[in-house]
Amino acid sequence: MCLLLALLCAAGPLAAQPRVVALGWEAAEHLLKLDITPLAVADAGDYRTWVVRPTLPDEVPSAGSRTEPNLELLAHLQPELIVIPPLLEDIRDKLERIAPVVAYSSFSQNHDNYLSARDNYLALARHFGREAFAREQLQAMQARLDALHQRLLAHFHGRLPKVTVIRFSSPTAVFINGDNSMAQHAMQLLHLRPAYPLPPSPWGIVQTPVTTLGRIEGGVILHIEPFAQQDQLFGTPLWRAMPFVRDGRFGAMRSTWTYGGVFSIEYLAEAIAEALLRIEVKQR
Repeated sequence: MCLLLALLCAAGPLAAQPRVVALGWEAAEHLLKLDITPLAVADAGDYRTWVVRPTLPDEVPSAGSRTEPNLELLAHLQPELIVIPPLLEDIRDKLERIAPVVAYSSFSQNHDNYLSARDNYLALARHFGREAFAREQLQAMQARLDALHQRLLAHFHGRLPKVTVIRFSSPTAVFINGDNSMAQHAMQLLHLRPAYPLPPSPWGIVQTPVTTLGRIEGGVILHIEPFAQQDQLFGTPLWRAMPFVRDGRFGAMRSTWTYGGVFSIEYLAEAIAEALLRIEVKQR
């Protein structure tokens, strides 16, 4: 993060219509939220499938893969700047023959992933002379989060439930979003507490057997759709015996990218809130 900030702050702003390539999806998200359309994005088709928001225009081509960018295409595009994730540092010298390069910090258990993404966004904004615009975007996100928080308070009569966000990897295994995951950062900004605290990790997730979910006491469990094999689990006696299933404390979140930039917090918060608002509140 410090390297990115130093490089971007040292550079002057580019033209009003900058020619920039994003070789990581977080950089692509942040450029789009600065009203800058990248010349190309690594794995652009997969971005449109998995990340989805903010929308990447159809005309933006793929710059190769996120692990092996297309250097010939990049040279042909003649960008003014190339933004890379840390995993491409080993080819920085090749990329710098094409255009100046800046590197984004990535997910790590050694820093707060949300604050790191926020710093990355603001650093990129300063480079392009768009910091005021960027801060307006962040303020709008905070206002949206505050509004969602108020809706949740009203729905749950002032007693917000603890929440666990999961993603099934199979009928027998599940990823639990814990400390330093973007899902949990979104929860924190909605003033929601985790029902199953986990230690920090680089991506904030832990894979565990589905049976582990039975240990979670209280709160709501939300699973991120899609789960193609749900019929192999949800109809089983094991699943129906889970306390949160019996008590109606289980819900589905619409598909949302959990490894994104700073605005993935807003998209996750929206999906979490929508799912919670469908949970029936039992009268005490």
